Amino acid sequence: MNPLNALSDAGVSIWLDDLSRERLISGSLAELVARDRVVGVTTNPTIFAKAITHGKAYDGQIRDLTARGVGVGEALRALTTFDVRWACDVLRPVYDATGGVDGRVSIEVDPRLAHETSATVAEARALWWLVDRPNLFVKIPAARQGLAAIAECLAEGISINVTLLFSLARYDEVVEAFLDGMERARAAGRELSEIASVASFFVSRVDSEADVRLDKTGAAKAADLRGQVAIANARLAYRHYERVLSSARWKSLQQSGARPQRLLWASTSVKDPAYPDTRYVSDLVAPNVVNTMPEATLRAVADHGQVPADSVRAHYDDARRVLGELHAVGVDYDDLVQSLEDDGVAKFDASWEQLAGQLADRLRTRPDAREGS
Repeated sequence: MNPLNALSDAGVSIWLDDLSRERLISGSLAELVARDRVVGVTTNPTIFAKAITHGKAYDGQIRDLTARGVGVGEALRALTTFDVRWACDVLRPVYDATGGVDGRVSIEVDPRLAHETSATVAEARALWWLVDRPNLFVKIPAARQGLAAIAECLAEGISINVTLLFSLARYDEVVEAFLDGMERARAAGRELSEIASVASFFVSRVDSEADVRLDKTGAAKAADLRGQVAIANARLAYRHYERVLSSARWKSLQQSGARPQRLLWASTSVKDPAYPDTRYVSDLVAPNVVNTMPEATLRAVADHGQVPADSVRAHYDDARRVLGELHAVGVDYDDLVQSLEDDGVAKFDASWEQLAGQLADRLRTRPDAREGS
């Protein structure tokens, strides 16, 4: 069986972690949906920075924006929401066929607002209104200040992709925000089946940082833990997801029509060439999860990926052992995941600032990072 078919049949929704105007114009996205079981798309500021600053597909719209004299913030919104709206339309048949489970496209709030709750909510409302598609996800970083924004947006009926999630403790807080938001939506009389959410748990970045810290310890057992921490971390997140589904609080929401907040495995491209290039797909197969991957990883899975029926639920004890040994050799888990969260926000912030500066030059206006945002 084609590995992508096997992956989908095992309960993993395959999403593409990439979007560009070129991909939309060429029909590449539509082809991936038709041929490779792709049922969703994720974007982030780094993806958009690469797309908009390379190639000529955006030139016509940028000329129009220049003629209108718009600011950088408005131009960024116009360019990104145009692509996301188009992608939503490409995936709308999937959304309809799956009853809204898949066929989703994500767009991130301005990452510079990650630590500003009220500004994040306002930005999410604006994106929801501008794209105006039911299969949109608005991405909000899982920074502490983002938790209240996540709950508020869900309460208002805005579907949310919680991103930059590294920590099991933070995931517990994200679940609480999800449940709170859905309960508030129910109290307001909203149709819960129309509100969706995923929690994007990052994977390969965890190993990249953990391996560096393990190497620095010099501990004899540290070498055996290299490349093990990210998978263990993600598997224990899935264990928590299972506990949530068995809780009375969730079952009450489910009876009211709510959908579960699925885990989405993000950052699934392998950074260390010593590791198999499909490991963050093959080792995280479980029912009702999403795996978003860049096209290179998608191609690798299609070519030689091994897809077990389930590579998560039989490994909880081993996952706990790995994190226990991580502590034993002197690596502070809490510091590790917090540094990854901080670095993730900073990287997206830097990508946004770089894109804003380059776009400002093309619009012949000053690169005012806050203008129009």
